[in-house]
Amino acid sequence: MPDAALIDLAGVSKRFGAVQALDGADLLVAPGSRVSVVGHNGAGKSTLMQILAGTLAADAGRIAIGGQTLEGHYGVRRAHALGIRCVFQELSLCPNLAVFENARVMHHALQGPGWRGRARRLIVAALDEIFPGHGIDPDRAVGELPLGQRQMVETARAFTVTDEPVRLVILDEPTSALDATAAEQLMRFIGVARERGISTLFISHRLAEVLTHMDELVVMRDGRMVGGGAAATFSEARLVEMMGVVEEKEVGPDAGPRAASASAAMRVQDSVGGAGSEFVARAGEVVGLAGLAGHGQRDLLLRVFAAAGHRAGRHAATRVAGSVAYVSGDRQAEGVFPLWSVAANTTIGLLRGIARFGVIDLGREQAAARRWREQLGIRTPDVGMPITGLSGGNQQKVLVARAFAAGADIILFDDPLRGVDIGTKRELYASVRRAAEQEGRCFLWYTTENGELSHCDRVYVFYQGRISDVIEGAELTEERVIRASFQEGAAAVA
Repeated sequence: MPDAALIDLAGVSKRFGAVQALDGADLLVAPGSRVSVVGHNGAGKSTLMQILAGTLAADAGRIAIGGQTLEGHYGVRRAHALGIRCVFQELSLCPNLAVFENARVMHHALQGPGWRGRARRLIVAALDEIFPGHGIDPDRAVGELPLGQRQMVETARAFTVTDEPVRLVILDEPTSALDATAAEQLMRFIGVARERGISTLFISHRLAEVLTHMDELVVMRDGRMVGGGAAATFSEARLVEMMGVVEEKEVGPDAGPRAASASAAMRVQDSVGGAGSEFVARAGEVVGLAGLAGHGQRDLLLRVFAAAGHRAGRHAATRVAGSVAYVSGDRQAEGVFPLWSVAANTTIGLLRGIARFGVIDLGREQAAARRWREQLGIRTPDVGMPITGLSGGNQQKVLVARAFAAGADIILFDDPLRGVDIGTKRELYASVRRAAEQEGRCFLWYTTENGELSHCDRVYVFYQGRISDVIEGAELTEERVIRASFQEGAAAVA
């Protein structure tokens, strides 16, 4: 083992039933380095990180930390004592506890008289340093926070120190729930942490931030390391090729956004206010919702969902024509049924079609789930397995399959591709475009990734609950979206 290595994993293997998640994976991390592990969903990245963090036990292989090969039981407490912290893609905060109380969960040194005050100061100091202007109340219950702020709290908590040092922080899709400003703040702080000698293991499907901010890259495919080296020697195209992702295929004759005919059936109208005064979406359109997180995009989706269920209430100005399905990016809290199989999660919206005399026909359920597995490329050998056995990206595919299978006229996307690899994204982009053009479905797509807006026919940018700009697909530029995200009246920007 190299003398300089902080982390040395060799020949690590892990199997979950019929799925070989890791197949002899190796990983070296030097002190004070920023290393990114990249690969498609299901490549084994998160499994490897969980083994290093002590939440999973390897079936085989060697784990050495700081030059010491670890024998016997290796779990979370031992990993923490050795200075290893992990921010999981599926957040591990206790939703019923306050923000400061979640800091106490990690730090047992916070006890005795006055521990509450010390815990508040500890987590607030970390939040202030990493995410200036975060606006998070340390006394608020975590379950009441939006997803982005929960991500901030868990990230900040990982860098807090009491009686045990921090030597390595594992960040599994840490920016997937953050807006552009918060993501940039985090990337800046990772550089600060490196100067303090803290190493970072970083997993992200946003290849641009990986190439820009990391020192080294390691590429995984099918549970193995297939390459790596200095980040400066890689390009996005080379990474995509090493990950085993096929080139993006055109969908339809022009492959780009296509504005629906003005005579197409109106699906959604809402008096949001601001530039263009009214939000509209027609059959066959993919309509994007952009802007910083928390500026009204999700509120619009929820109003549309409520109006479709005749629960508009005080939002009576929201008019919806057609059935609606909602796909959440917060799959842990609002998406999957964790005790159910892949098949049951896929077909929950089809109960009338797969039931006979009030009893679910399991054969029909399995057949429908297998059909959508093939159409959306869900990576699972058996649709009868628990959905929690799938990678995060494949769980997200199941949620999209559920919406498609239900046959909804309007599909609401609430940042659904959060933490999804580039290959999966391309497959889903193609599926969305086919459903819009060939079936006349209407998509309302909120995304925190500006690059995804290029797949939309029209984009509404939100600022402080109002529309600050309306951009047709042919006029879309990232600069215009960013400027409209920070100021009202940006519709005048050319």
